[in-house]
Amino acid sequence: MKTFVYPEMMVHVSMCTHKLPTSVLLASDSCDLLINELARYKESTVANVSGSDLLAEFRNVEEKSTDVVMIDALTSDAVVIAHISRILKDDGLVVMKHPSLDDVSANTPLMKSLGDYFKIVMPYYAGDGTTLLLCSKEYHPTADVILQRSDLLEGHQFYNCDVHVGVFAMPQYIRKNYRGLARN
Repeated sequence: MKTFVYPEMMVHVSMCTHKLPTSVLLASDSCDLLINELARYKESTVANVSGSDLLAEFRNVEEKSTDVVMIDALTSDAVVIAHISRILKDDGLVVMKHPSLDDVSANTPLMKSLGDYFKIVMPYYAGDGTTLLLCSKEYHPTADVILQRSDLLEGHQFYNCDVHVGVFAMPQYIRKNYRGLARN
C-alpha cells in the first residue's frame, strides 16, 4: 500500500471537517508523514506528543486548548478519552485509530465511551485497509466538510473532497453491528 494514503486520510479528513483548526495536538511515535501533511495548514500550530503513554501526555494539556486531536495509536482507556474531551474546545474533534470494525467486542466499549463526550462518532475507511474514528463535538464530517479548503490544498495523492465524503459509507453489516454506537 502507498505510504501517503494513511497520513493524508488522518490529517485531511479531520482538518477539512473542523471550521477553523488553529491548534492541533498530534499523538504519535512515528509522526514525520503526518507532520508533513499538517504543514499544509499554515494557520495551524501543531504540538506533537508521544503516542505510547497518552494518559501521561494528555494529563498536563490545558483545558479547552485544542481544536483537533489526532491519535496515531490505539486506546480505549476511558480516562484518556475523558482527557481528550477536556482538552478539546467546545467545537473540537478527534480522529483516532481503533480496532478493526470486524472486532465488534473491542470497538463497542470504545465507541460507548466516546459517545459520552461526542455528538458524532463515525468510523471511516483510511484507504489503506484500516479504519479510523472521527469523533466531533460539533461538526459533521460529511455535512460540514470545508470544500474550499479540501479543494485548494495542493499535492494530495489520494485525498480529495469526493473521497472525504465517500469513506464514511459503510456496508450494511457494519451499520447493523454498530447501530446505536456510531452517531451521525
